[in-house]
This record gives sequence, structure tokens and C-alpha cells, in this order.
Amino acid sequence: MNRTLTAVLATLPAAALALTLLPREADAAGDALIFANGEYDDMPRLSGANRVLAAAEPLERQGFAVTRLVEGASDEMREALRDFLAGIDSETDRVAAILSGRFVHTEAETYLLPPDAPDPLDEAAVLTEGLPVSALLGVLADFPGSAVLLIAEDEMDTLRETRFLSAGSGPIEPPQGVTLVRGTPRQIERLARRDLATPSRDFAEAVRDAELEMEGYAPRRMVFIDEAFEPEPEREEPAPEPEQTTEDRGEERLWSSVSQRDDAAGYETYLSAYPDGAHAATARDRLEYLRDAPGRQAEADEDALNLSRTERQEIQSDLTSLDYDTRGVDGIFGQGSRQAIRSWQEANGQEATGFLTRRQIERIDAQAASAERRAAEERDRADRAYWSEISPDPGAEQLRTYLDRYPDGIYASDARSRLDSLEQSARDRAAQRDRDAFVAARDQDTVRAYQLYIEEWPNGAFTDRAEQRIRALRQAAQERQGGNVQDGGSASGSRAAAEEAAMNLPNMAWAIAERQLAANGHNPGQVDGTVDGQTRRALAAYQADKGLTAHGYLDQATAAQLLSDTVFGRF
Repeated sequence: MNRTLTAVLATLPAAALALTLLPREADAAGDALIFANGEYDDMPRLSGANRVLAAAEPLERQGFAVTRLVEGASDEMREALRDFLAGIDSETDRVAAILSGRFVHTEAETYLLPPDAPDPLDEAAVLTEGLPVSALLGVLADFPGSAVLLIAEDEMDTLRETRFLSAGSGPIEPPQGVTLVRGTPRQIERLARRDLATPSRDFAEAVRDAELEMEGYAPRRMVFIDEAFEPEPEREEPAPEPEQTTEDRGEERLWSSVSQRDDAAGYETYLSAYPDGAHAATARDRLEYLRDAPGRQAEADEDALNLSRTERQEIQSDLTSLDYDTRGVDGIFGQGSRQAIRSWQEANGQEATGFLTRRQIERIDAQAASAERRAAEERDRADRAYWSEISPDPGAEQLRTYLDRYPDGIYASDARSRLDSLEQSARDRAAQRDRDAFVAARDQDTVRAYQLYIEEWPNGAFTDRAEQRIRALRQAAQERQGGNVQDGGSASGSRAAAEEAAMNLPNMAWAIAERQLAANGHNPGQVDGTVDGQTRRALAAYQADKGLTAHGYLDQATAAQLLSDTVFGRF
């Protein structure tokens, strides 16, 4: 017995463990587990989740020991899992598991729900009564390259998500060598019945043909059963005393529900699960009588069309364009699509079966094409009307509005050409205004004039030249100020020095002036009211910025400029 199987069995109660250690069929070519947990009280679902039971018989014909459970409660699922585990031994060379029903998941685990799961979901009940998929994957991991898990998800429209649980199987990471395939019950039933148990069949190709995906171990070619199974001659043994097993109880419970509802889908489900069951003859008789029921026949007729996923998407798109909501265009005919089909059938005088015939598909396509033509004609009419409204000389904003409404419109090419021309003219006018503003600043040739240009045209064509000229003017002012400080400077400097002396400013006023100089980006040195060479150079740079004579003295003109900059207004 492998280590994983030993670990799983070690967690089971001793009394239950005794039930699992039953002798397996000596000639079994592999082991399979099938859980079919459809909505047991809602018979239409018996043609949904439980249809995967049809895979049991093909697997058994290939020598697989199949453990199957129909609508099992949580304790019955655990007991069936024990039976499955007990059958796996050193002779087992391949394993298949098929889980069908409703699934929920947390961030770390996926659970198959028992059919009696509460609504709304009880988190504690799910965690203790649901079947954790990881437990099964741990067993499959011991058969790398020869282990397949098929998940058939039933719909969960009536179940609400909780804080920790979300609907669906969620993210699953199969162990090394384990192949996982997920789909609807119908897709998985066909894949398991027609392809998985067929000797030499390329299972990877079958998955692609079904428009599904392989997760985990996904080679380009994969044959699950190499050659047909030939059982050993049977040895006669004394018949054991009849004993009702878990499977017997499941069969009787299924038959009770099927016989009460008395419809073809239920009898087909029973025969898929128990082709040689105690009620098989009665089920076949009733099925033959009911087989021509309109709903079942309609489903069979649609199945015979063998629609591809692309064809189903086109049908959903056509129905949506005719205002029949399919709840998505994904190529999967779920409840939304079936209801849309029924609504269309009712509106068109057809029997509302929810299943399509070839003629109905062609009629839907023709109606959708006609609706598209009418919609196109209406778009063209509105297109021409709006263009006529803004003609003959539309502005740039009107042209942009037209192109937003009709990007592929009748006049779209003309609109783009006109808009390009208008935008180019606007760019030319802007460039000319830019040039004129720079010429005006150059005529004044002051730091302030160039600064005003840069403020108006921060990304202008002449911004770099304006900045270069500002640096040159400031450098020249500093050089001139250096001469005035040393030798008294020019006549204008002498007049400015006399004006400064006449104002007889206190140290506090000078300190405020120094702070303002610093605020304008000119460093006066230490702000202490003491006038030194650094203060003079800062004043000269400030005067150059403001278009004043840069002599470095605080004359009347400079004081007035500082006052307008709200410096002296504070004292």
C-alpha cells in the first residue's frame, strides 16, 4: 500500500476502517471513483450533475473497479471514499475520479457539496461535511501520468457566497503528473463515456475537441487506456449472503425519486447508474413509453446538431442583438441561454422547449441580420443628419463630437482631414504669438521681461533662449555691482547711495528687506539687518530681475518695488 493511501486511511476511525479493507477484484485494470451529487429534490437536475454516472459502465467494461455514489450525504461520501481507497493496492496502475455537483472554494481549498447543503451556506457545515478535493488529489499524486480528475460543475444560482466561501471550484493546483479537466456535466459525461475509457484513444485530443482545457499534467498526446481489457475466466464461488450496501441504499433512494416523478430524464439517469439494477427492466419499459416526450426529443434533436462552441457563441450573439438576454456570449448554453431560447420561441409561435432545431437557428440568424441592417440604416440616417447640422463650416469641437459619435461614419475621413487642418492652423497661430511675445521681451531686454515671457509660454519655442539671457543679465549686474562697492561706482550709483542714506532705515527694516530678497531667490547672507557685500549683490540681482538699475542700493525705486511685493506694507 502506498504512503499517501496509508496516511489517508490512518485518519479514519477504526470501525470504519474495517469496512474499507475489502478484497478488490483481482482482475481490475484500474480504480475509479464517481460522485454524482446533483440536486436530488429537483428532478430536472438529474439530467445534469448525475449524467456522469453514464461513465461507470464503459470503465467497468475496461476492467476498472468503479466506486460510485448517487446523491450521497456527507457520511455516505466518506464511506464511499473509504471503499475507493481500500481498493487501491500495489497492482493499481491508473486511477480516475469524476466529481459532479455543486462546488465551493476558499482561498486554499475546494469542496464538493453534499446535495443537502444548507442555503444560505453554513461555513462550518461545508468545512466539516463537504468533500475536500485536495484529499483526493493526494491519492492521485501517487500515479503520475496515469491519474485523471474530471470535475463537472452544476450551476449554483440559488446559493449565496459567504465571507470565506465562494461559488465554483475555484483555483486548483494538481500535483505533479495529475491531469485535471473541468466542464459542465454534459461535457464531462461525454468526455468520460466516449473517450476516457476507449482503448488507444488520445485523451488530450478529445479534451481539445470538446473545447475544454487540461490543467496540471497536460501532454500534447495522452492515452489513458492503452489496449482493450480482457478479463480472466471467472471462478465459481459460493454466493455470499445478500447484504444491503451503500450502493444498494443509493439505488433504492434514486429509484424512489425517479418512479415518483416518472419522466424520461430520471429513468435514463437510473439506467446509467445501474444498468443491471433491480428495477432496470421497469425503467426501460417506462423510458420506451416516454422517450418521445416533446422536451426530451427537442434536447435529443439539438444534441444531434453537434453544435461547436463557436456556433453556440454566434447563436448567443444573435439572441442578444434581438434583445433576448443570454447572460453572456461564452458558447455554453446555461440557464440564461435556455431562457432566452424559450422567450424567442414563445415570441415566434414555436413550442418553448428551450432547445433549438436547425431551422430555428437559421431563422434567428436571419432575424439578427435583418435587425443589424435596420440598425445600420438608422446609424447612417443619424450620421447624415448630424453632418448636415454642423455643415458647411464645422468648428474643431463639432468635428471632434462627430468623430466621437461616428468613428467609422460616412464622413469620418473628411472630418479627420478638416480637424487636422484646423488644429494645424491653431498651432501656427500659437507659434506666431509665441514668437511675438519673445520679440517684445527681447526689445525690453530685462530680466523681468524675459520672466514674464516664460510665465506665459513655459513650453515656448524660445524659453531656453530667455533663460540664457536672464542668466547673462544677472551676471552682468553682479559684475557692475562689484565695481560700485569698491570705488563708489557710476553717477546713478552715487544718487542711489544718497537716497538710501536719506531714508536712514533701521536694522529691522533692513532685516525685513533681506527676508524679502531671500524669498525672491536672492541670497543676502545672514538675515540680521547688517548691510554687507552679499546684501548689495542680492539687491543688485533683485533690481535686475525687476527691470531696475542694478546698482545694489536701496533707493526710492527699489523701495517702491519692495512695497508692491508686500514687504514694507507689514511695518
